[in-house]
Amino acid sequence: MTLITQIQNHVKDAMKAGDRLKLSTLRMLVAAIKQKEIDTRSDLSDDDIISIIEKQMQQRLEAAEQYEAAGRNELFEKESQEAEILKAYLPEKMGEEEVKEMIEKIISEMGEISMKEMGNVMSALKDQAGSKIDMKLASQMVREIISKQSD
Repeated sequence: MTLITQIQNHVKDAMKAGDRLKLSTLRMLVAAIKQKEIDTRSDLSDDDIISIIEKQMQQRLEAAEQYEAAGRNELFEKESQEAEILKAYLPEKMGEEEVKEMIEKIISEMGEISMKEMGNVMSALKDQAGSKIDMKLASQMVREIISKQSD
C-alpha cells in the first residue's frame, strides 16, 4: 500500500472516529501532497511524500516554538500534537552509530577529502540513506570527521 493511500485511509478513520485534530491535520497534508502533484504534473513517490511530511512537521514545530515563546499555550499544544500526528508517517531514523559508520564508509571510498567536498559526502549520504537519516545530525558528524581528518 502506498503512503498516500495509507494517509487517505487514516483520513476516513479519523472522520469516523470524530477525531477533529487528526482529521484536519491529515487533510492539510493530503492538500499539500495534491498541490505538489499538480505543480510537478506527476504522481509522487513515497520518498517525495515523506519529504513533504517532514516539511509540514518542521513547520508545525517552528510554529509551536513561536507560540510557546509568546505564551500561547493552547496553540503550542495544538501545533505540537499536529507534529506528533505527522511524525507517525515518517520512517524510523537511523541511530548515531549507523550514521557515523555510513559517513566513514563514504569518506573512505572517496579518499582524502576537505570541507570543499562536504557536499559530495552529503549527497552520497542522502542517496544511500534517503529519508531514514537526520541530515542535520549527519552534517554535524561529517564536519567533525573531516576536521579530525585534516588535523
